[in-house]
Amino acid sequence: MSTIRTADLTLASRANAYVALTKPDVSLLVLITTAAGYYMGVRGPVSWLHMSHVIFGTLLIAGGTAALNHYLERESDRYMRRTASRPLPSGMLQPGRALAFGVALAMAGAVDLYLAAGLLACALGVLTCLSYLLAYTPLKKRTVWATFVGAFPGAVPPLIGWAAATGSLGRGAWLLFGILFLWQFPHFYAISWMYREDYARAGILMLPVVDREGTRTFRQIILYATALVGVSLLPAVLGLAGVVYFFGALVVCTALVQVCLWAASNKTNARAKWLMHATVLHIPVLLGLMIYDKLPR
Repeated sequence: MSTIRTADLTLASRANAYVALTKPDVSLLVLITTAAGYYMGVRGPVSWLHMSHVIFGTLLIAGGTAALNHYLERESDRYMRRTASRPLPSGMLQPGRALAFGVALAMAGAVDLYLAAGLLACALGVLTCLSYLLAYTPLKKRTVWATFVGAFPGAVPPLIGWAAATGSLGRGAWLLFGILFLWQFPHFYAISWMYREDYARAGILMLPVVDREGTRTFRQIILYATALVGVSLLPAVLGLAGVVYFFGALVVCTALVQVCLWAASNKTNARAKWLMHATVLHIPVLLGLMIYDKLPR
């Protein structure tokens, strides 16, 4: 009986390890933003089955990309407290299995997107995967500009959703891209400020690693958050969403700027953590307002 229980626990642990490879928290953001892009792009009634199919394919690619990122960064992860318990540095999974798992997920997602949504959506998904792994990931050890480069693939999911719904990329798709692109900077700079010592040990050149006082880091947080206010109002200005969204976005985005200013006034890890939580709350609230107040086209 004890042997069976041990085997079950091992099986469950390994299953959890494979799930952890897909970075479920990141996948949730992919789900939200892909769905928002699809919903805002579609004309007429929403095909919920088709949208679910598109989201599933995008999640497969995102999960595969995350698993391959785990594989590529397995040595760096050993040096960081926040990542040392991940499946590869902890020894729960062998690198070869993570590599095979990531490739299989990414390929399955690409095929699924092609069948469900066509070539454009599939190409965007593949481009996201490749640019994240071949550009952003290696640049993290070479330049602080890696965060800027990584923000491009990070902002693609709403484009995939929009392309799946319409077969093309309209200005609304690029507005969603711009919103998500700008949002990533206060979010990831807050995280990298909290874990700057971890990143330094691993040789990863996040801006807070070289910006010891935090002056440049928090200046960029404030600048990008301020720019996010203006860009977030454009969907209402250009007729994608209505008055409710306009004023809701104004309140939500201004509140985020206030949190950024508050964190910058006393650059502690605790305040950076509050800022990180604020950004996590911000994007679903903003997109939820947009979906709620979508104007017919």
